[in-house]
Amino acid sequence: MSLILNVADKITGPYTIVREGLKPLGMNAGDFDLAVADDGKAYYFFERVHSETICADLTDDYTNVTGYYSTHFPLKQPPFVREATAHFLRKGKHYLITSGTTGYFPNPSEVAVADTWHGPYKVLGNPHSDDKTRTSYHSQVSSVFKVPGKKDLYIACADRWLPQFMDQEYDKYSEIYRILFDPDAGEETIKASKEQMSKLPKAITKEADYVWLPLRFDGEMVYIDWRDEWDLSEFE
Repeated sequence: MSLILNVADKITGPYTIVREGLKPLGMNAGDFDLAVADDGKAYYFFERVHSETICADLTDDYTNVTGYYSTHFPLKQPPFVREATAHFLRKGKHYLITSGTTGYFPNPSEVAVADTWHGPYKVLGNPHSDDKTRTSYHSQVSSVFKVPGKKDLYIACADRWLPQFMDQEYDKYSEIYRILFDPDAGEETIKASKEQMSKLPKAITKEADYVWLPLRFDGEMVYIDWRDEWDLSEFE
């Protein structure tokens, strides 16, 4: 996957293309997050497709990578490989919330923490600890941000890609993905999994919606609890 970079004087545009066809570090880059430090230095977190997470330094103009990078969470294959990295800073600690790799179907999130941008990152576990469906409340966290004017309020924004198909069971479709990407799976097994995959619902991304939930902290651990309703006034 190559990237197109655009620039504008304001967030609503109009935008002008300044670079096309960027393949960071020569890699196929999956879902990503960009973060800027207080000193203006920028970092690019992305999935090296079906392999591991990369943290790469950006150039001063933010249009390319410098060549310096670190690797994290190396895993054999989907659905276990991490993607959709969401970075945030709290009390000097760097946090990453990531998703597994099951296409548009949701899966268990994972949170990791480190003392520096490049880690090493320590995996803490699933922040959606109360979610028995193992789907991160049928969503995929895309970003986390601190709310200005609030003492310690961080909000996770998550995409709910398949709001009309929340009856799908993680254990079933994750097994399909596991077999499809298993280099040791036999031809007939893969063929059967492809047939099962073809019967899964197809995402209509224009119908996707969002899940907005506050983060809760217990020591270093991050939790995202389900709330049917909540309000900013609840927080200091």
